[in-house]
Amino acid sequence: MSTLAIHDLQARVPGRDILRGIDLTVSSGEVHAVMGPNGSGKSTLSHVLMGRPGYEVTGGSVTLDGQDLLALPTWERAQAGLFLSMQYPIEVPGVSLLDALEAAFAASEGRAASEVRELISVEAGRLGVEPRFLSRPLNVDLSGGERKRNETLQLAVVRPRIAVLDEIDSGLDVDALRTISRRIEAATAEDNLGVLAITHYSRLLHELRPDVVHVLSGGRIVATGGPELAAELEVTGYALYGGAADDTPTVIDSGGEAADPFADPLA
Repeated sequence: MSTLAIHDLQARVPGRDILRGIDLTVSSGEVHAVMGPNGSGKSTLSHVLMGRPGYEVTGGSVTLDGQDLLALPTWERAQAGLFLSMQYPIEVPGVSLLDALEAAFAASEGRAASEVRELISVEAGRLGVEPRFLSRPLNVDLSGGERKRNETLQLAVVRPRIAVLDEIDSGLDVDALRTISRRIEAATAEDNLGVLAITHYSRLLHELRPDVVHVLSGGRIVATGGPELAAELEVTGYALYGGAADDTPTVIDSGGEAADPFADPLA
């Protein structure tokens, strides 16, 4: 049984407070959804949990099974069992998905390459990832949906204790969303995975069924409930919580990609 415990988490960037006291607890086998208007701090929460540079934690604590995550660099947070699926998975030229996963296993478990490759092959089949994608440069020239399948494949192979999913539904068609959601939901039963799923919309939650739904607005959790809360938001939007449901600005550079692949444009 693993538990990610977030208590009174506060964080800022220079000149601006973003997280103003987040309290959340996610345990093995549970799916928690965090919803809210753009600019509420959802992606910032994922960045701070995983230790992205540029944020200053000004208060509170984050522990995984009692271990202080905020005191660890990002790679040690990953080894402790925390996984982040990024909203905009980045390209890694020169490194294949197979290479990355073999290196991850060698660093943490020391398993033989042949054993890891067999596991990767099995999980690729479950997710509909074509074998040719395993040996090509990671995420290079892939569509958004293909990148999200790659992220889910990594999650399934690494088998973390807790997975933070930052808008994993972004850029997915209905079939891909169903495939990815069902694999993650299966992991909650098969591997006792705990999930913190960050999303704007309830369509993800039609496939990945949450146990608890939280509304994040203004850097705080302002409402918590069951799946019925997501259904309510689908009808009413976020007007009662300081934003609109369709408030989804996109930061684009001249090349047509997100200017900062990690960024929540309004934090």
